[in-house]
Amino acid sequence: MTSNINPNDINGNYPVAGQDNNSQGFRDNFTNTATNFQYAADEITDLQNKAVLKAALTGTTLNNNMNGVVLSNAQLQQITETVVALGTLAGSVTLNFTAGSYQTLTTNGAVSIGFSNLPAAGVMGAITLQVNVVSTAHTITFPSAVTVNTLGIQGLNTSTNVLTVAAVGTYTFTFSTSNGGSTINIIEVNKELQPFNNSSELLNSSAAANLAVTTSYFSTVAPTTATLAAGVPGQIKVFSMLGDATGNMVITTANAGWKNSGDGNITFSAIGQGCTLQYTDNKWFCIGNNGATFS
Repeated sequence: MTSNINPNDINGNYPVAGQDNNSQGFRDNFTNTATNFQYAADEITDLQNKAVLKAALTGTTLNNNMNGVVLSNAQLQQITETVVALGTLAGSVTLNFTAGSYQTLTTNGAVSIGFSNLPAAGVMGAITLQVNVVSTAHTITFPSAVTVNTLGIQGLNTSTNVLTVAAVGTYTFTFSTSNGGSTINIIEVNKELQPFNNSSELLNSSAAANLAVTTSYFSTVAPTTATLAAGVPGQIKVFSMLGDATGNMVITTANAGWKNSGDGNITFSAIGQGCTLQYTDNKWFCIGNNGATFS
């Protein structure tokens, strides 16, 4: 801004020493001095209210809130972000955008993520969430608005937005939106290849097969049942019967590709039987089979 302070309004040669001086000259200098002081006070106050400061001014609290104004053509170096530690939680967890863009939590049970105070449509806002999952039973449910890039998240059931992880550990996701949260993009920051490639589980009787692992294996000591829910496009699922005593394993499969519609069954009756399924066009199709029967 251009300052209104004008030092030329002050006559530095007045009064003249050694002679009588007109009192009007004194009044003019006093008036112009007072006017310039007022200009200075107004401009300093304006700077105090609007300037970005390295430290708080004496007697004030530092507040560099930019109020959404554009900062352009800047070179950044050694920039950090506030870490918001939410603690150990279960149930509903709200990520408040205004609290900070990097937030962490440790699961104490299944968690359901929500968002608050996202920026208005027309600008992009992002939150990164680091989750320490301490049990594979602790699922993470994302809000229905999380719809962009969900197919790239391993272990995420896109019909329910429920994520089941294959192993305990730290999982990090970045959520972004440019329409006020109507639709939200998700990116897995520390993407793990394990869940759909080389992980496995022991499938117990009456259990639901874990969609976050590739292989489910089992042995039967009596007639046994299990279930397989809908998957995500391209997902591979393998079933293997390691031992058999007196009963079959029957797995009820959602969206069975060998049926016109609805669920189907896969029956395993002997040691060594197994099959490989792939989820294609919203159905499970058998792409490899050794002895299992389909109905």
